[in-house]
Amino acid sequence: MRYNYRYRLKPTDEFHERLAWTVDTCRQVYNHFLHRLNRVDGISAYSEQSLLPDLKREWSDLKDVHSKVLQKVVQRLYDNLSTLKGRKENGHHVGELKWKAPQEYRSIKYSQTGFKLDNTSGRAVLSLSKIGDVPMVYHREVPDDATIKEVVVKQEPTGEWFAVLGIETENDAPPKPENPEQCVGIDVGILKYAHDSDGTAVEAPDLSEERERLERAQRDLSRKEHGSNNYRTQQRVVARRHADLKRKRRDFLHKLSNYYAREYDLIAVEDLDANGLMELPSNSQSRAGAAWGMFLRMLEYKCEREGTHFIAVDPAGTTKKCSNCGVATDKPLWVRKHSCPSCGFETDRDLNAAYNILSRGLDQVGVVHSDSMPAETALPTGTDSVPAKRVVETGSPVLSEAARPSRAG
Repeated sequence: MRYNYRYRLKPTDEFHERLAWTVDTCRQVYNHFLHRLNRVDGISAYSEQSLLPDLKREWSDLKDVHSKVLQKVVQRLYDNLSTLKGRKENGHHVGELKWKAPQEYRSIKYSQTGFKLDNTSGRAVLSLSKIGDVPMVYHREVPDDATIKEVVVKQEPTGEWFAVLGIETENDAPPKPENPEQCVGIDVGILKYAHDSDGTAVEAPDLSEERERLERAQRDLSRKEHGSNNYRTQQRVVARRHADLKRKRRDFLHKLSNYYAREYDLIAVEDLDANGLMELPSNSQSRAGAAWGMFLRMLEYKCEREGTHFIAVDPAGTTKKCSNCGVATDKPLWVRKHSCPSCGFETDRDLNAAYNILSRGLDQVGVVHSDSMPAETALPTGTDSVPAKRVVETGSPVLSEAARPSRAG
């Protein structure tokens, strides 16, 4: 299986300058081949890579950049071109590839050769060809049976350097169970980040303080003279505020998705169009901050890793349809209780949606299940609300404390 491990690099001033010079040189190479792409017909990534040895003789600086890194620069250009063509074929209005400015090109990639991870001296260093040995924060051990296939070195807008190790392990993912027993449906929302069919409601993380600090930093930036030293210094402050917000959100999502992937045999979710939701006229900031698309992507690859069924179902009607009798009832967003006029079933609005999502997921897999839900006439007493703070502080296993109400056949 393939994984990406991310580590913080701690380069000295000398290595910092060397890394920055290498990245900027690769940026110039990217722009050089983009210029050729726009003016020469019948060229490809392979034919352009074959020109690199001759280019090195004319451009002496390229001799100080590893050959694989330069090849990946050319490949990156043609990967971007392929992505652009794909979006155009899907009906999107796209322009042309543009030259990269210094702030728009921040990473280099080593593939197969040119790197080595050394942790024998007690302090981990990442040896990069043509650059040197860069100290790194080795917070997580690379598995003994893993092979490092590639290394991406990137500078964040905060000025920090990171290395992403692409590793491959010999262990395959465990097989998915043919008859899953522990099954759950998950409905995501704004008031509660996630509400599952077992009665667990997870609150969204409170990031209001981080957002306020970001807004203050952005206001201070707007008062600086554009291009001045103070402006560039404040830009770094804004970048750090963005990074704080991003890291706390990702930490929460990693722990939540990791819990569900490990605790269940089958997980059913809504097949949400996250980009489409962002285009709706109202409440787009809250939807962007919820990062539902990121959560579902994390959940999907972790389910693959753990051998758990991941089922994305059609979200249409999951809120309106009664999970007990199947009758659809319109209800505005402010109505948080599901009350069926046909069978009298009453429950939380999101819990009813989670039941419907689970039912559709089981149908897709072909698992036999009950066609009706328990005909309760009051909100279920087993519904637990787990605050996001507990998920962040103690990790996702805290969710296992939630009571799982039984579902009568």
